[in-house]
Amino acid sequence: MNGSMTNPAEPQVAHWHGFTQMADHDSLVIDRGEGCWLTTTDGQKLFDGVSSLWCNVHGHRHVKLDSAIREQLQRVAHVTTLGMSCQTTDDLAKRLTELTPGDLGHVFFSSDGSSAVEAALKMSFQYWQQREDPRPKKTRFLALGSAYHGDTTGAVSLGGIKYFHQLFSPILFSPVRGPIPCSYRVPAEIDVTPLEHYTNEIKVLLEKHHEELAAMVMEPLVQGAAGMITHPAGLLRNLRELCDHYNVLLICDEVATGFGRTGKMFACEHESVTPDILCIGKGLTGGYLPMAATVARPHVFNAFLARASDSRQFFHGHTFGGNPLAAAAAMASLDLLTEPSCLDRVSEKGEYLRNRIISELSDQPHVGDIRGRCMMLGIELVADRATRRPFPAEFQLGRSVCRRTVRNGVWIRPLGDVIILMPPLIATEAELDILATVVTESIKAETANLIEQNDSISSDASITHHE
Repeated sequence: MNGSMTNPAEPQVAHWHGFTQMADHDSLVIDRGEGCWLTTTDGQKLFDGVSSLWCNVHGHRHVKLDSAIREQLQRVAHVTTLGMSCQTTDDLAKRLTELTPGDLGHVFFSSDGSSAVEAALKMSFQYWQQREDPRPKKTRFLALGSAYHGDTTGAVSLGGIKYFHQLFSPILFSPVRGPIPCSYRVPAEIDVTPLEHYTNEIKVLLEKHHEELAAMVMEPLVQGAAGMITHPAGLLRNLRELCDHYNVLLICDEVATGFGRTGKMFACEHESVTPDILCIGKGLTGGYLPMAATVARPHVFNAFLARASDSRQFFHGHTFGGNPLAAAAAMASLDLLTEPSCLDRVSEKGEYLRNRIISELSDQPHVGDIRGRCMMLGIELVADRATRRPFPAEFQLGRSVCRRTVRNGVWIRPLGDVIILMPPLIATEAELDILATVVTESIKAETANLIEQNDSISSDASITHHE
């Protein structure tokens, strides 16, 4: 049969959604947004419980962001950053060097988080090839178990979640794979603290591979797409010290954790860590326009400085990197985030939401863990709380819970059977109450329904956890 012919049984959908099975897709089309709320084309109002994939930190239609983009549009909408720039973009770069930890001082713009990570990989690779005392053997990367750093080829190569990278393995490079430093699923056989255990495991890998490692890449404190896996306190600081000791660059991916999500501007600040390279995105523009950045320390940047004829410049670039409209939105977003007491209020809201969820779900037999940092919350549903055994994947429990929340006015999206809550930072306590009530009631209802329908679940069933 001609491959261009259409099977009449196939869904006739023009818009192909990412990470979405189009043969079994519940159409949900948004007409407008206001604050923390979205309105569909058929008039349903939905609380945006995941900030439109973790990025709309100030909600929708914020007057200051709207105004900043309109003002920039009166001047220029786009200029390239390959050999020229825009004053707004230059101002944003300077602002980011002032807000990021330590001496991070050189900002390379791209369009999304995956691209920011991709740039960091190439930047660290090229750094070792052309610094004053080159280390040409340093060509590999160390990544954590269940890592997720994006969907471009290099970023996928770092990934440790099989559903995201297994299919593409023939075209990927192989990193040195570290442990999953999860504070919930700690190996039963260890006789030290989780912090000591995971630190020692990574130390062994660095000791063995440091001569070939260009960098270690990690999400600090919380691995978002892995299911809000939360690291033991102190691990980030320990890994910074180990990377320094073994002469390996540390790349921190704060695409998800940056811009107030953990209660500080950047998660690294919780442990007073400055990575060699920092990747940021998502909340950078308040979720308004695509923009990301890779921010490097001076010793990295200086390795690229030479005469033009030496061809040592960074061999990477994006058409829309540093777009002025996006930069204007980012400047306005940063103004809001740096207002007095802004992040203190975010911390209070995060604690309030967490306490509401714990008070409703702590005694539920199929809620295994409630975890995260501040306004990043994950609720893991399990078949057996005592053994932490997950439900079979075919039950699609997380999806069922989220379908119910949508029917009741809250939009969230699960990661397997981990229910993710990442509301806009501007959400009021009353709105967080709505989120907490709808989510907890949906979890209780769906787990009760599932057990009634599947009371033959065997306690000794052979089930493999998604990690």
